Amino acid sequence: MKKFTYVITDSEGIHARPAGELVKAAKGFSCSMKISKDGKEGDCKKIFGIMGLGVKKGEEVVLTFDGEDEEAAYEAVSKFMQDNL
Repeated sequence: MKKFTYVITDSEGIHARPAGELVKAAKGFSCSMKISKDGKEGDCKKIFGIMGLGVKKGEEVVLTFDGEDEEAAYEAVSKFMQDNL
């Protein structure tokens, strides 16, 4: 299992557009991907799981990757987060 911790820098937090793009990126991998904030967890492959966390600018999220392609997923999704959020 791999973990990636990131502080959101987008002024609007995780809103609909980047959440949708994150889902698209996550669905390209077979491993399990979760995003969590303050003890709540959502599935990165489901937009409502991401949006339900209500992540705002300056808040920390933890992404976990577990499965056979977790290394590739970690690289792709961590880059996406840094480039877009």
